[in-house]
Amino acid sequence: MSAEGQRAGRPRDSRVDASILAATREVLAETGYARLTVDAVAGRAGVGKAAIYRRHATKQEMVFAATVHTMALPAPADTGAFTTDMAALIDDVLATLGNPVALVTVPGLLAEITADADLTVRFQQTFMERQRDCVRAVLDRAVQRGELDEPPELDLVHAMLVGPVFAWLFMIRGQSPEVFARDLAARLTSAFTGPSPSSPALVHLKSR
Repeated sequence: MSAEGQRAGRPRDSRVDASILAATREVLAETGYARLTVDAVAGRAGVGKAAIYRRHATKQEMVFAATVHTMALPAPADTGAFTTDMAALIDDVLATLGNPVALVTVPGLLAEITADADLTVRFQQTFMERQRDCVRAVLDRAVQRGELDEPPELDLVHAMLVGPVFAWLFMIRGQSPEVFARDLAARLTSAFTGPSPSSPALVHLKSR
């Protein structure tokens, strides 16, 4: 049965949603990702497995929703400027991925997702699309303010934003998160508002 079919029927109880996500985080903290089971989460939340699968098509989706973000990802705050919008978005990603449970869960979770073609496609169409919506909102605001002539390629911006955050959290941890977010935002916005790779000036430099 499709995920949509699983979720059809009477409206979901938001209290059950919250209980499942809280139970997932508790079980993760106790057992780690590799040993977590849907049965254990259902028992901790006091619900049947069917209630979980009505909300999350797979264990991986349940864990992602509990540790990273749900499908109800809010739009990033409008700070009034492209650079500060980007810094706020980076702050959000740092806070989300930097919580203690996510730090020990995300690497293994992503390894499982990327090893399964079907899971990869589903995550691209669901959770990753919600992330792209947030990035798109920031870029569209910059165009509306006249800070950008047109939006840069969305997947490129998404990768350039999330990639350094992931590297900083899981491999480097040098600067404070606040300084890192500010510096990364400044460099990204400078790159996107500067000359395009096909501009005459850069083409001339490349030919020298």
